[in-house]
Amino acid sequence: MKLKNALILLLTATIWGVAFVAQSVGMDYVQPFTFNGVRSIIGGLVLIPVIFVLDRKKKAEEKDYKAPGDRKTLILGGICCGVALGIATNLQQFGVMYTSVGKVGFITACYIIIVPVLSLFLGKKCSPAVAGAVVLAVAGLYLLCMSGSERGIQKGDFLVMICSFIFSIHIMIIDYFSPAVDGVKMSCIQFLVCGILSGVPALLFEHPNLSGILAAWIPILYAGVMSSGVAYTLQIVGQKNMNPTVASLILSLESCISVLAGWIILGQHLSSREIFGCVLMFGAIILAQLPQKESAVL
Repeated sequence: MKLKNALILLLTATIWGVAFVAQSVGMDYVQPFTFNGVRSIIGGLVLIPVIFVLDRKKKAEEKDYKAPGDRKTLILGGICCGVALGIATNLQQFGVMYTSVGKVGFITACYIIIVPVLSLFLGKKCSPAVAGAVVLAVAGLYLLCMSGSERGIQKGDFLVMICSFIFSIHIMIIDYFSPAVDGVKMSCIQFLVCGILSGVPALLFEHPNLSGILAAWIPILYAGVMSSGVAYTLQIVGQKNMNPTVASLILSLESCISVLAGWIILGQHLSSREIFGCVLMFGAIILAQLPQKESAVL
């Protein structure tokens, strides 16, 4: 069901959008590698009991149940996803230190352009409606995230540009592996890999301490359990058999939702320019879904 997948991805974007608040607060207590390392390990550990419960349930329902895909494909997919995720999230976290949050949001969300371009090289077609939705979404993101006075290229912008490209690769990796393997298991592996990739440089270049981690326990738990464990797993499940360009469009709503979360949770007001950007973003998602609904069996 394409509509069900779209709703799952929308929930994913919502969790990620709210997570910007947690990430911002968490950086007051711990450094980037430490924050990403701890949240990723928590995200992976949270999924282990979920995997056991789901496996037992499926085996009880089907006596001859066999997990989709072979173990090699599952491990390879998890490692590839984990490496891409680890590089992207750490580049983003460091990029925030050198440029404005609005520019980070806009540049990161440019994966909605990169994904369809990469898809073309892989032989996947892009309908005119989806192409128009991408243009509309970029316009919305610009109005939403680039409303400040800082418009010039800064040091962190280059880090986030690379981050956006890596996130695009991450989406394509999921699109390749998710139909063939168990999504929850692959998500668990990707977080453990991401946690190791973040934890090693944290021990080498930062000074992680228990007091700082405990002081940031609320944002770390939200980022680890909800943003990492739940949301990235929902992404893998939602992307299964979904057009990667449409998936990236829906996921890019995290920028829109983060502004709304800042307004509701932190009391930050939306300008008329930002509200119009939100409207364009939602319009882009609706436009992208129209050709899908015609052929989908709901």
